Amino acid sequence: MTAQTPAMEPYSRHVLICTGEFCSPDRGGRALYARLSMLLQREGLLFGPRRVKRGETPCLGVCVGGPILVVYPEGVWYAGVTAELLERIVVDHLKNGQVVQEAVFHRLALES
Repeated sequence: MTAQTPAMEPYSRHVLICTGEFCSPDRGGRALYARLSMLLQREGLLFGPRRVKRGETPCLGVCVGGPILVVYPEGVWYAGVTAELLERIVVDHLKNGQVVQEAVFHRLALES
């Protein structure tokens, strides 16, 4: 068997959702992660060069105020994400490039 060289299709952003039980005891992150795919597909962000990659993680290291969601490459962190807020993040931030300011609790300090 020969090893294949991995290849990455173009994408615009990467979203990580905490699905752990510490920041979200009701496991709300899991429901959001399941809903995210449907929203990305509806908004035309599941495939193609504008696609948004998604991933779930058991911990983002915050452990309160969840569910927590982070968007890269901007390094924008959202807290208290509900189904309604997730929809706004997908449409406003991921599709239209407008951060949902009132839900942001942290931004990655990027070097200039």
